[in-house]
Parts: sequence; C-alpha cells; structure tokens
Amino acid sequence: MKVKTKDGVKEMRAVWMEGDDVVMIDQRDLPNRLNFFTAKNHIDIHRSIKDMMIRGAPSIGVTAAYGMAQAAVKGADMEEAAETIRSARPTAYDLFYAVDHMLTNMGDDPIKAAEKYADSVAAKCRAIGEHGAKLISDGTRILTHCNAGALATLDHGTALAPIRAAHGSGRDIFVFVDETRPRLQGMRLTAWELNNEDIPHAIIADNAAGHYMQRGEVDLVIVGTDRIAANGDIANKIGTYEKAVVANANDIPFYVAAPVTTFDPNTPSGEDIPIEERDPLEVLDIHGVRIYPKGSPARNPAFDVTPNSLITGFITEKGVFSPKELSRMFD
Repeated sequence: MKVKTKDGVKEMRAVWMEGDDVVMIDQRDLPNRLNFFTAKNHIDIHRSIKDMMIRGAPSIGVTAAYGMAQAAVKGADMEEAAETIRSARPTAYDLFYAVDHMLTNMGDDPIKAAEKYADSVAAKCRAIGEHGAKLISDGTRILTHCNAGALATLDHGTALAPIRAAHGSGRDIFVFVDETRPRLQGMRLTAWELNNEDIPHAIIADNAAGHYMQRGEVDLVIVGTDRIAANGDIANKIGTYEKAVVANANDIPFYVAAPVTTFDPNTPSGEDIPIEERDPLEVLDIHGVRIYPKGSPARNPAFDVTPNSLITGFITEKGVFSPKELSRMFD
C-alpha cells in the first residue's frame, strides 16, 4: 500500500519480518502517528493480536504465520507457541488456518515458509481487486464498513482491493466510509488508506448510512469478513448486519470480499461462529476520555452475523460467487 511519510510516498505492508523479528504498523496509533511494534517472540505476537496492534483476519493470519516461524527459529515449544497464538482472538478464522498451515508446511526453512504464506495472501488480495473491480463502473458510489484495506489484509485489501483497482484504472468513484464505532476503524484506518491513495471519500457516522442509501446516493456496498460459515453466513465487524438489512431494503447490491481461506467449512452456519465480546470501556471511553454516566454498564460485541440471504455475492481470488455457488470455490 502507499503510505505518505515526511520522506515521501513509500510502499509498505501491514506486517513483515526483519531477521527473526516480526515488525508491524501499530494500528492503534493511526492516523495521528505512524508507529511500529517489533515482536520478539510468540508472547509478543499474542499480545499484538489481542491488543489490536494488528487486526483484520488476513493480517492476523500472516502475523500468526510469522509468529510460528519465529518460534521455530528461536527453538520454542511449537505446540505451546501454537496454542498461545491461537488464543489471541476467537472469531477470525485466518488465525487458526495460518497456525495449522505453518505446523504442516514449515519444512526446513520456517521463515521462507512464512514469507511464502504472506506473499500468497497479498496475491489473493490483488486478485480480489481485479475480480471486484468489474463490479465498479465509472461514477459508482460505494459504502464500506470498518477497515478491510491493506492494514487488515497485509496489502491491497479485500473490500478496498476492488476500490483501489477501479481507481487505479482511472474510474471516477466515491467512497462512503462508516466511522465504525466503537474503535473507529473506518474513520481512523480506512480513511487513512484512501487518503494515502488519493481516492475521493467522506467519513460518515455509522447511523447515516441508511440515510444515504434511502436517498439513492449509494450504488454498491462492499465489506470484508472475519469468518464465512459453510452456508454463506458471515461474521464481520459489528454493524455489518444493519448495513446488509438496509441495503437489501433499498435494492442495493451487498458484496463480501474475502480470500477463500476465510471460509470455514467446519462451521455450519452463523449461529455456530463464536462472537468476541471485548472490554466495555471501548464503548464507554474515547481515547481514555469518559463519555458515559457513571454507573451505566455497556455491552461490546466485536462482530455480528449477516445471513447469506442478504448477501449478493462473494468476491474472492477465484472470482465472484453467489451464496448458492460457494461450493464451486473448492473445485
């Protein structure tokens, strides 16, 4: 992805290895500061995922792969390292896929195996962009939710990949960016990425999305996802279900962009996806400033489930599929 720095525009991934260290953009500090975190061991990897220094299912998966390679090179107990990394967050399927992949495919050169995994994720996201861009014509106005860009997916993005590809081909597009309470990943991260790419956009409050859909100012909705169940139900950032319902009510196509590794064939439906509940203070505080009446409790589910009946199609590295065509992705 392009990142504007004081030294000019640089190409950068969300996470990478330097020797046997794992280095990542600390996403908690964006957009105000471009800071980096260096993980020295699998305990640091666990903390970086759990504390959301790195986030987004594919980026979490790549970080896990790097963490497993790091553990192997440093002579750690691999089963203990695997369990520690797996326990960081419960919903993103890529985390578990990457750990299992590395246990099976590490071979004699763990770092090379992890880099191969990372490059495959980036290539899949580029392909998602190429397939998804075919859905975007000149003048298309797109709504997206949370951050499913390069920060969340190592490079290119899932939901943002078609947007990047369409913009790169010269198409005139506009993006509505949901702020995405409570952690504001849309406002802080998606807008930061679009600004770095000079893609026209506007940040909107989460509850303004329906207003713009009803007024005919949104042509297409594209979101990412952290897990796709066998029947095509998805778990994505809290608020995605609402966007799907309103898009459906206004006859607006609703697409989910994700690599095939996000599909979990062992989870029958959305009802079976574990939904992470995070610290209520994420809802009650903004950057440490209390915004609630003392004594009022809060709930903080990180994800919700959107049923397959509300999804127009899945944009993957293998093409675009309707929920009824999901089995074709594994042919």
